[in-house]
Amino acid sequence: QLQFVESGGGLVQPGGSLRLSCAASGFNLASYAIGWFRQAPGKEHEGISCISSNGRIIYYGDSVKGRFTISRDSAKNAVYLQMNSLKLEDTAIYYCAPLGACTATMSRSGSWGQGTQVTVSS
Repeated sequence: QLQFVESGGGLVQPGGSLRLSCAASGFNLASYAIGWFRQAPGKEHEGISCISSNGRIIYYGDSVKGRFTISRDSAKNAVYLQMNSLKLEDTAIYYCAPLGACTATMSRSGSWGQGTQVTVSS
């Protein structure tokens, strides 16, 4: 089973920034399209961004477009999510997951990892 480890979350004030990292354990992350998802308290998982395996296709959901940037570094076997201009409503647990392809539907299957908590609060 593919294992992903998310990190970089924390407590930040509105308007602040965080960079999340998604690392792979025991396999080459570059072989997969990767999506970032989040789950706010009491809500369903929301797909917010994805990047294709070669980095040429990128998608952002409307809720994060213009504020978040997804990228990947094959040398470090990692995918990142730079989050700027954070809002209170960005508070959630953030997860990364492999996708069949990077599309607006961000279809995925399987279980979720542990995720990383992002809390935006004044």
